[in-house]
Amino acid sequence: MDKINSLKEEKNVKSPYNSDEISKEADKNSHITIDQKTERRILDSARNVFYRKGLSGARMQEIADEAGINKAMLHYYYRTKDKLFEAVFLEAAKKFFPRVIELFNVDLPFFEKIEYFVENYITLMLENHRMPSFVLNEIHQNPERLEELFKNHAVAIPERAIYEFQKAMMDGVIKPVDPRQIVINMIALCVFPIVARPIIQILYSLTDEQYLEFIEARKKEVSKFIINSIKTD
Repeated sequence: MDKINSLKEEKNVKSPYNSDEISKEADKNSHITIDQKTERRILDSARNVFYRKGLSGARMQEIADEAGINKAMLHYYYRTKDKLFEAVFLEAAKKFFPRVIELFNVDLPFFEKIEYFVENYITLMLENHRMPSFVLNEIHQNPERLEELFKNHAVAIPERAIYEFQKAMMDGVIKPVDPRQIVINMIALCVFPIVARPIIQILYSLTDEQYLEFIEARKKEVSKFIINSIKTD
């Protein structure tokens, strides 16, 4: 009998969690999830439109249509096209530039480091094949806009690369050269075949599969070319 009364008392004890509060919290979390999904859709759609048409050619209505929302909702998240462009570029920069810097930080002998950088940088370019053309176009169209973004996010890349080449020169591993020239040569040799893919495929009558095989072989060719041009006799 005492046990039954005890169970009744337990049943009558109020939960410390109010059902209305739980419901409100669930709605709040659901709202956050929906907001995050919507913003993710906006950024993905904006990136696609900006990559295709650049900042000047992109229209907020087109971005809204691609994201499957109305223009008013797009402006709720990003009031101007410039703000949206900056958000897209910053997101790409935060993912891309640290990965490039990491390529110079590997603990390898100098020439192996060049081989490692070239192979992985070309792979990274293939994974983000629309980004180089997009950046180059925007540099020509809006140099002042990208200048600050590059200063904040990309300047560490050439600085790290130049340091590695200067150290190799001091150690007598490579000839005395202007490291800036070598860094530009190396990056250009990696990036150009990605940017010029349509031209290369036309000139050499390459299918998509053959083009990828060509790029795979080029990883070794670029490394060999750079190393042979700077190594001491």
